[in-house]
Amino acid sequence: MSQSARVFAAVIALLSFVALGVQFAATAQAHPDDSAFETAWRLARFFTILTNLLVAVTFLRMASSGRMAGPAWLGGVTLWIAITGVVYHLLLANPWDGFGLSEIADFGLHTVTPILVVLFWLVTAPKHGLRFTTALGWLLWPLAYVAYALLRGQLEGIYPYFFVDPTRIGWGGVLRWSGILCAGFTAAGGLQVGIARLLR
Repeated sequence: MSQSARVFAAVIALLSFVALGVQFAATAQAHPDDSAFETAWRLARFFTILTNLLVAVTFLRMASSGRMAGPAWLGGVTLWIAITGVVYHLLLANPWDGFGLSEIADFGLHTVTPILVVLFWLVTAPKHGLRFTTALGWLLWPLAYVAYALLRGQLEGIYPYFFVDPTRIGWGGVLRWSGILCAGFTAAGGLQVGIARLLR
């Protein structure tokens, strides 16, 4: 990695960890009776949190080692965090309500980190060897998350998002939304592979 790419990766890692920390503090503030472990377990329900954690660890490792992650992994991380931001702003975002810890965390997790990671990928990331089959492989993480969210929901009775909540939209609704999101991931992944070939 070049020095500038390494610095860029370090900035992304730092901001990602800060946003996660602010979200942890906001959640602890909202649930003061929870232990630190219970707060972390509560946050671990969310695709946003888990994907931002993947980003933070990936970019910290690159910044500390000076070695770029592989094209397939870095491309996947970029796709997942970009879709996180898009889905949040299109389907989940609430109207602005003050400037507290939750709002700061939301801005960091759903806006700042996705934009910076996409910029890093466009400008710096290796793009060789990416094919449409690679984009299909990128579906594994969101599909694994849906299975995980449904399992936790069945065990705990709490579903993190409406589109994985069969008590609200039924199992048919969950299947439809899962199909829609998979189609979105596939289309975005295919577009990303096309962009990679152009930039390469």
